[in-house]
Amino acid sequence: MDAKRRIIDLLEEKDEATLRILMLRADAVRRRFLGDAIHLRGLIEFSNHCRRDCLYCGLRRSNKNLVRYRMAPREIFAQAAEAANLGFRTVVLQSGEDPAYTIRALCSLVREIKSELSLAVTLCVGERTREDFLRLKQAGVDRYLLRFETSDPCLFRILKPDSDYERRFRCLEWLKAIGFQVGSGNIVGLPGQTMESLAEDILKFREMRLDMVGLGPFIAHPDTPLQGSRNGSLDLALRVVALTRIMTRTAHMPATTATGTIDREGRQKALQCGANVLMPNLTPVRYRRHYMIYPDKVGVGEDPARCRSRAESMAHSLGRTVGLDEGHSLGPRSAGLDVRKHHA
Repeated sequence: MDAKRRIIDLLEEKDEATLRILMLRADAVRRRFLGDAIHLRGLIEFSNHCRRDCLYCGLRRSNKNLVRYRMAPREIFAQAAEAANLGFRTVVLQSGEDPAYTIRALCSLVREIKSELSLAVTLCVGERTREDFLRLKQAGVDRYLLRFETSDPCLFRILKPDSDYERRFRCLEWLKAIGFQVGSGNIVGLPGQTMESLAEDILKFREMRLDMVGLGPFIAHPDTPLQGSRNGSLDLALRVVALTRIMTRTAHMPATTATGTIDREGRQKALQCGANVLMPNLTPVRYRRHYMIYPDKVGVGEDPARCRSRAESMAHSLGRTVGLDEGHSLGPRSAGLDVRKHHA
């Protein structure tokens, strides 16, 4: 049986014993290749302006009900300094696709963070030119996140009507060639998504030899064209987490906020079937409530210290440790799929 057919079978599996084996196998792969440390990344969502009009996202430019904000570079640096004071070794600087932040400004900010705070820097600001990516790498950006959300070209074009499928993947190729640690990911349970396309996503993660993979369930936003759509299920999202862990082995995988939003124990469950990263939100609370890709995001009102403390408590409650280093990539080592009912 080929890998795609086996993945589809496991995504559709009804036998609880087989699913328990899948989750245990994924957890064992995580432990073997990445150990028991949970790496904490301090997330700073510095702008909710976006030039894109993706149908599923509350930040889409057509959403007139969203209060927009931009953090000044000095504010972003101050939050990064707070991250360092709280013991984080990595910050994730994330925004919508906001052209107001020029490459020159982003490079200047990154250089200051690297020189003054000695933090690893992950950037998530959408598509840029190859020259822009080169300049960001030269400025010191360690990692770059660019989720493709779905590898199904037809679904991609429906849900991201002003984006170009081929360009998205070309950007990911550029990032890899330039030398970034590269992350991507998908949304599980998108309207119109099939088990076949989810299986293709998982195989794409392996094919691309990603350093990081982020995924979570679809949550419908009331101010988007997908309002009223059925949310994705945590169960299916966890299956995708487990299968992605088995297929990619060493990719760092966050237990995403979306899993914790759709289920109070969602992040803990993800950490028990392959995930090994938590991203406490360090965005100032006055801005954080406006960074609403989806509604009712968990932890919106907690200050950064509390977010850090809750992440540590979550790790310890699972018998895991908190990583003390930057949590850089160990280098992709993809694998085949071998989950059988008779394996305990």
